[in-house]
Amino acid sequence: QVQLVESGGGLVQAGGSLRLSCAASGRTFSSYAMGWFRQAPGMERDIVASINYSSEITYYADSVKGRFTISRDNAKNTVYLQMNSLKPEDTAVYYCAADRNGLGYGRYENEYDYWGQGTQVTVSS
Repeated sequence: QVQLVESGGGLVQAGGSLRLSCAASGRTFSSYAMGWFRQAPGMERDIVASINYSSEITYYADSVKGRFTISRDNAKNTVYLQMNSLKPEDTAVYYCAADRNGLGYGRYENEYDYWGQGTQVTVSS
């Protein structure tokens, strides 16, 4: 079973930055597409950003485009989400997910096979 562990969440003021990390177990990370999702209280879990296995293709939700950057380091089995210019509406639990179809950059929750436990991001005014 693939294990995904998110870290880097916390409390930050509006306009600040955070970098989330997701560490994956196993030797097959480099073949997976990876995604970041988020879920605010009472809301659906939605795509934030995704990246294919080789970093050649990325996708961003309109709400974060220009502010967030997804990247990966396959040698470290880690995917990152750099979040800049944070807004209170970015407050959510952020989840890392892996898609065994590494060629894609899925934007829907049901495309992913493995999920982390989530990390809380809270942006204050």
